[in-house]
Amino acid sequence: MDKSYSDSYKAAGVDITAGYKAVELMKKHVARTMPEGKADIGGFGGLFPLDMGGIKEPVLVSGTDGVGTKIKLAFLMDRHDTVGIDCVAMCVNDIVCCGAKPLFFLDYIACGRNFPEKIASIVGGVAEGCVRAGCALIGGETAEHPGLMPEEEYDLAGFAVGVVDRSKVLDNKSMKAGDVMLALPSSGVHSNGFSLVRKVFGIGNCDLTSPVAALGGKSLGETLLTPTKIYVKPVLALLKEVNVKGISHITGGGFYENMPRSIPEGLGVRIRRSDVRVLPVFDLIQKTGNISEHDMFNTFNMGVGMSIVVAREDAARAMEVLKANGEDAYVLGEIVKGDGVELV
Repeated sequence: MDKSYSDSYKAAGVDITAGYKAVELMKKHVARTMPEGKADIGGFGGLFPLDMGGIKEPVLVSGTDGVGTKIKLAFLMDRHDTVGIDCVAMCVNDIVCCGAKPLFFLDYIACGRNFPEKIASIVGGVAEGCVRAGCALIGGETAEHPGLMPEEEYDLAGFAVGVVDRSKVLDNKSMKAGDVMLALPSSGVHSNGFSLVRKVFGIGNCDLTSPVAALGGKSLGETLLTPTKIYVKPVLALLKEVNVKGISHITGGGFYENMPRSIPEGLGVRIRRSDVRVLPVFDLIQKTGNISEHDMFNTFNMGVGMSIVVAREDAARAMEVLKANGEDAYVLGEIVKGDGVELV
């Protein structure tokens, strides 16, 4: 019999052996993300071999985030293999805005009860996100919290660390009126605004599985659970080819909060509403919830997951590089003298 077993702890709600089984089940997922395919997890720290070749003055860039209340949808759909992608995306999409290449990721799962197969499914999503971002999943933590949350529920958060040469850290000092803002399309709602989404649709008391004509025949649940797109690889490819002046990850706060974060004081961006390729899910949210256009653009990404500012003369080349790397980028707006976002 395994000596690491506690009847008393299990009776209190924590099953140590379930934790061990979960670790064994997740090793195959972790192995997919490691530089040499090694899944060395289970120790007290995550190790990562750091190759600084070609970087003269390395600067580490970190980001941390969770999935938010979108996770409630995963409970209702009983699907747990996508929220891990969201968790990775929310972190790595942030740090690539600085020009940094993500190196590694760690996750934290708090659960009411450790169901090994479910935990492994969650981590499988995290690993998939890491593969899409080109970084390694080097460790994490799963903690059972009986009495703090229902047995079937969990929460997921994580953090990523990346690196960039100091001389290549993105700043907006060269940005000027006349520069062009490009849009990288989103895959959907991503992982922001779900408290409003759940209120609008009455999530928990609505049909999540039937086809919806307004969503192209997809169900509401499938559409909303679509994971956040990870932009790391196309953006890193772009940074090698074009002088990028600013990048914004469009998360909670939508256009009005996020776009100005990459624009210097004294400048703003003018966007024609007709140029925004709004996804059907946002039209459905707005109509169902009777939400003002301002609130929509101040809450959701509206179909734009990331914005990138380049000189006008570089715009065509930038879109060419992005499209070669799988992104259907398009011109969204123009940098102008002023402040904030002007939607006309």
